[in-house]
Amino acid sequence: MAVDVVIVGGGVMGASCAYWLTRLSPGLSVVLIEPDPTHARAATALSVASIRQQFTSAVNVQISRFGVGFIRDFAAQTGFSGDLGLREQGYLFLGTRAEAPAIMAEVAAMQHAEGAATEVLGRAEVARRWPWMRSDDISAASFGPRDEGWFDNMGLLRGFLEAARRQGVRVVHDRVTGFLNAGGSVTGVTLADGGRMDAGAFILAAGTATAGMLADLGVEIPVEPRKRTVFVVDAPAARHPDAPLVIDAAGVYFRPEGRAWIAATVPDVDGPCAPDDFEPDHAQFEELVWPRLWGRAPGFEAAKVLRAWVGHYDFNRFDQNALVGLVPGFCNLRLLNGFSGHGLQQSPALGRGTAEHVLTGRWQSLDLSDLEVSRLWSGRRVIERAVV
Repeated sequence: MAVDVVIVGGGVMGASCAYWLTRLSPGLSVVLIEPDPTHARAATALSVASIRQQFTSAVNVQISRFGVGFIRDFAAQTGFSGDLGLREQGYLFLGTRAEAPAIMAEVAAMQHAEGAATEVLGRAEVARRWPWMRSDDISAASFGPRDEGWFDNMGLLRGFLEAARRQGVRVVHDRVTGFLNAGGSVTGVTLADGGRMDAGAFILAAGTATAGMLADLGVEIPVEPRKRTVFVVDAPAARHPDAPLVIDAAGVYFRPEGRAWIAATVPDVDGPCAPDDFEPDHAQFEELVWPRLWGRAPGFEAAKVLRAWVGHYDFNRFDQNALVGLVPGFCNLRLLNGFSGHGLQQSPALGRGTAEHVLTGRWQSLDLSDLEVSRLWSGRRVIERAVV
């Protein structure tokens, strides 16, 4: 069977692509292939579901500016009957080094030029706004008073999928086992059930499985699964439900979740994990997370882990930024990968951008050329000063 476009991977990136393709080109035949209809181990489902404008590269700010507007207007855009529950409580980056004020001011100026509302704060202002946090070591802080916060991750996925289906997308629950290609063009994919799906264009959005699929085509990309343990923490003396998402220079982030908190860190030894390793690293809490939480907010002195889960980043070792566009050597295979932890928030813009690229051969709504996968071979990095 031949269709116009096959999308491999039915998480939020693939679903966004399917939605935008059939919204921008009604009648286009699109098949979305996803092996697990529950998405139980997908990065989409295991994300902490947040969005920020405070990136240090302009293209990422532009992507998030589009994303937050789309999320805020999601029901009108997609016909979704639910509410994504966007809580715009902001991100608060805490700096402790002497150079932090100058760096934050420089970055905020760029973000302002892109429409963000970033505020650079001194120690006294941090102490006034968030008196429950220790601030004596802070040299500067960067805060997003609007357009930043968290939302319903699975609602975003469901809304994209529901709208895509209404627009004619066919969702196939199967596993892609390989690509068929000839003369620099992918002609089809083989499926675990023994079937085959041919198409004119292919989009590979399979998360941490993507690198292995490309390796079968002779293309190596520096993307690997990285394990992140997230803790849900109860601290009765530290209940601040209106708090922002705090990125502490000590190496921990935390935000309120109802009457509890979500908290996580990057492990001291960080490297690739086994694709099936979803066992929480409980020792991280006592050894890394809790001391840093307590060091920032005395109310965390008495804290209890209510539960923990593990998600996998499709971590781009090259520069921790998205890899999009045509795969070198192939005229009809496009990539969506390497998001390194910020894919969910980028899905509205990158799904639209990829759909436009398929339909027109160029970037339109946003210029995503800085993120093209070809930069892996040219050596041109997109550097983020604060990878969360």
